[in-house]
Amino acid sequence: MNLPTMLIEIAALFSLATAFTSTSRTPFLPRNRVSSSLARPSSTNLCMKTIAVFGASGLTSSECIYQALNDGDSVVGLTRNPSNLVIPAGSGGGEGETPLTSPNLTCIAGDVTKAADVASVFAAGPIDGVIISLGGKTSDVGKTMLTDGTTNVINAMKENGVKRLAVVSSIGVGDSENQAPLAFKLLMMTVMKSIFADKNAQENVVVNSGLEYCIVRPGGLTVEPPTGVINVIEGKAGSIPRADVAQFCLDAIMIEDFPYIGKAPCISSVGGTSWVKDRSKAARGEMEK
Repeated sequence: MNLPTMLIEIAALFSLATAFTSTSRTPFLPRNRVSSSLARPSSTNLCMKTIAVFGASGLTSSECIYQALNDGDSVVGLTRNPSNLVIPAGSGGGEGETPLTSPNLTCIAGDVTKAADVASVFAAGPIDGVIISLGGKTSDVGKTMLTDGTTNVINAMKENGVKRLAVVSSIGVGDSENQAPLAFKLLMMTVMKSIFADKNAQENVVVNSGLEYCIVRPGGLTVEPPTGVINVIEGKAGSIPRADVAQFCLDAIMIEDFPYIGKAPCISSVGGTSWVKDRSKAARGEMEK
């Protein structure tokens, strides 16, 4: 067995192994939620109507889209392959892997590294907030796709007066290098070296953007149903379903005084206190019809 193959197989054990790792953690709760059964005060809600999702057909992006649509929001997505956008297995249950369609969803075929394609998302209508969750093999998308694409999105946001941004990065990027388990560190230094160089450059672009950003660094990603457990951690990263990562991203662009704006939190589902989202019309400051 060659080294890259062996490292990839080791990394496949990441989510399981890290579930038993001792770590310092802070349970994430929306700042104004006293109890999980209480609605968010309308004074702190951005009353979002439309979000843009870049990398729309990805596993985490599809969770963001699916959850936003179920909450009554509209979504404009950009992906190279709109036909790949399906209901996520985690939140979608028995409907998982079937085509994701909705009158409130506009999915545009395009390349995030092309400024004109990115501009088409904002031309579709007023955008209230943006989620970037890009991926793909370096051999397919190039060594600087994350940085170039994110730069295009940031420029378009500024041109259109959009300020709130959530970016899905990874554990091990930036100052979280020591939070990655050993097996993952080996991958970062070998077969994933160019990817992590791009991720680090991407984060730098976001940090220097002047926008209201949250860089989200999840631990080992799974496609399990949402747990409602999201911890901001300081030690080694554990695993977390993509559905929970999506929830964190949506809150980052929907809660006006979200506590991690301008920060790059590492998140994990291991341990902590569960919470339940509430985006009912009452919670959003809207009147029931």
